[in-house]
Amino acid sequence: MFQHFLEEEPDAPVSAADIAAEERVYKKSIKAYNNYAAHSLAAVAKKRKDFGAVRLALRRLVPASVSALSGETDSDTNVFEARLAAVETRIRANGAFLRGDPNALGDAAAAAKRVAGRLHPESVVGDSDMDKVRSTLRQFVRDWSGEGAKERWDTYEPIMEALERIFAHVPLEERGAISILVPGAGLGRLAFDIVRKGFTTQGNEFSFYMLIASNFVLNSMKVPNQHTIYPWVHSFSNMQNAEHQLRPVTIPDTAPGGIPETADFSMVAGDFLEVYGGAKERGAWDVLVSCYFIDTAKNIFEYLSVIWNTLKPGGTWINHGPLLYHFEGMKSEMSVELNLEELKAVAKAMGFVFEEERMMPSTYTSNENSMLKYVYNCAFWVARKPLE
Repeated sequence: MFQHFLEEEPDAPVSAADIAAEERVYKKSIKAYNNYAAHSLAAVAKKRKDFGAVRLALRRLVPASVSALSGETDSDTNVFEARLAAVETRIRANGAFLRGDPNALGDAAAAAKRVAGRLHPESVVGDSDMDKVRSTLRQFVRDWSGEGAKERWDTYEPIMEALERIFAHVPLEERGAISILVPGAGLGRLAFDIVRKGFTTQGNEFSFYMLIASNFVLNSMKVPNQHTIYPWVHSFSNMQNAEHQLRPVTIPDTAPGGIPETADFSMVAGDFLEVYGGAKERGAWDVLVSCYFIDTAKNIFEYLSVIWNTLKPGGTWINHGPLLYHFEGMKSEMSVELNLEELKAVAKAMGFVFEEERMMPSTYTSNENSMLKYVYNCAFWVARKPLE
């Protein structure tokens, strides 16, 4: 039976350099939220400039816009330019939402601007950082809106059903003694749904973008549909009409709360391997739920090893997700990409006993009105670590 996941214990003290680097990343996340509106409006300004470069005779072929107030045709503005103006209005609304709540931890961004009198490269907010902010807006839809219910049903419900089958004999008031770990928790909805069933649950997330947003949802949102966001305004491709691009989404669909008093709920920041790879987490968890998570590994062997070691003897691993390895093709990053058959073979060689296996289609932060949809054929399984 597989026993050890690494040759060395990763319990070494964290260095001052590591702490400083983590603080810079955190502050840059705050700065990216604050800069979202300015950055996004600049992108719209380029679209307006590009449209203006088209010959006037051709631009005039675009239908004139109609005033929302009078219902009359505005010969000075066409529908494309009117859509750009509407996008700008919604970007400003998103910006107010992002500045006003998720990063209400103070002026951390200002402190991130300079290190030792010069701009630190890790403090510069770039396009990739803005992609993460836009992705977080879509994550709000997936995890905390009525529109995301279908996607959550396809992805989370098989996990919830498995937990109910395994622990059907345990009354709600006694489930707090069962500990469940959810790495890659994102905005926390799956972990929240699990704890509401009475299980003591801990979510783990590496991304500060997600952690800031999940903290906002779980600790600051008090009533359903409290906030309105416009998550699709950045998508100009594969749109059927302006309404699909400009439409609002309200969050949350349910007010976070209603957690049984017998269960504990927590979110832990940090790298999965670093947080749970040490001796103190060995055999600490009854269940580990990996949902759209294992393909975030640079070294999938390490992920499998830590999953094995965190589980108690007799513990259960529930997985649902694709194998879209996040670091594949990156020259500066390690990436080991086992296929599904190879991955399961390694897990079985470690000692996991697969009790349920099937493939299930699901989407991820999908726009229901888009002309383009990606559907993952996800691997779902329930595997058990044998009793020693």
